[in-house]
Amino acid sequence: MAADTHEHGSGHSHGHGVSANADRKWLTIALILIGGFMAVEVVIGVIAQSLALISDAGHMLTDAASIVLALIAIRLASRPARGSYTYGLKRAEILSAQANGVTLFLLAAFFIYEGIRRLITPPEVSGLLVFVTALAGIVVNGAFQHILNDLYAFIATAIAGAVVWLTGFTRADAIAALVVAALMLKAGWGLVRESGRIFLEAAPVGLDPDTIGAQLASVESVTEVHDLHIWQITSGQPALSAHILVVPNSDCHGIRREIEELLHTRYDIDHTTLQVDHEGAEASTHCLDPHGEPYRAEDNSLPGKGLTYLAATHAVLIAVAVTMILRHRKHAPEATVIVGSASVLGLGYVHLMPTYWPAVQDSFVSGPRVDVTWFSWVTVVISIGAAMV
Repeated sequence: MAADTHEHGSGHSHGHGVSANADRKWLTIALILIGGFMAVEVVIGVIAQSLALISDAGHMLTDAASIVLALIAIRLASRPARGSYTYGLKRAEILSAQANGVTLFLLAAFFIYEGIRRLITPPEVSGLLVFVTALAGIVVNGAFQHILNDLYAFIATAIAGAVVWLTGFTRADAIAALVVAALMLKAGWGLVRESGRIFLEAAPVGLDPDTIGAQLASVESVTEVHDLHIWQITSGQPALSAHILVVPNSDCHGIRREIEELLHTRYDIDHTTLQVDHEGAEASTHCLDPHGEPYRAEDNSLPGKGLTYLAATHAVLIAVAVTMILRHRKHAPEATVIVGSASVLGLGYVHLMPTYWPAVQDSFVSGPRVDVTWFSWVTVVISIGAAMV
């Protein structure tokens, strides 16, 4: 029995890459204003002989380029999927982000070279012009902070302009340019790395395949999960596919819907393709060469790290309490407190922590959760018995 479902969700965020979901009119206005300020900054940078201002303009150039590419990506991504482009052109946005990252690397290399050269032989720099222009840049960055990432660069340039203006230390301009180049390298690396992860079909950050695979295998009636793939179609659009085996005579469609709901509510994955089959000889021939390790229900009986620590804590506390009761009956009240604390710790960890600390929830699977719950209630009985001794 097989079932497939395809749903789409969206949500984007970039550094120097601009979301293709952004408003086209707003982006056009921002492009005009940023382009105008960048041109003014280049002219003043040449007049003031300031490499810091020119490097700031280079930084803004990548912002302007990202807006242009975003406008193109908006048009391309809006086209429906057709022909051989089964996802449409949604990854045009990722291509633009990667191109922007490479551009940042190239500009940073130039500014590093020029900055070092000016440290050796510094030219005369008009500190006042640099300072005033950088302050204007800070204002512009604040107006477009959702698409610009140049605030620290402008702050460094403003400080350098003030230093040159007040002290005459012209090398401060070259130092500021090197700071801007370092910021460009950082931003460029982030864009290239994240776009590369999407192109290489890596699991999105925050979605661990092992955790999700174990979670799916813990669903009632599921016996095995394999061929689990998690990737991103574009930024903010995770997708998942998997082959799931369930016990014979179980409701494949009901289990599929349960898994879809789990993936939506816990991991925000709405684009899923799930093949659900009954376990048996017929289903076992579907995947002769499955990708990656399979996740089986019986594997979930092994506690995770948190549950192992919890079980060890229980054992130590109960051992101490029993020893106190056997050796010193007068310490029975203290033993009761210890065992009672162990039971509260166990029940609280299993039932309360996942509610108020979602990260803990992913470490639970049905097997150890039931085992530790049973173990905790046993400690409650022991504590009552100890109180009666």
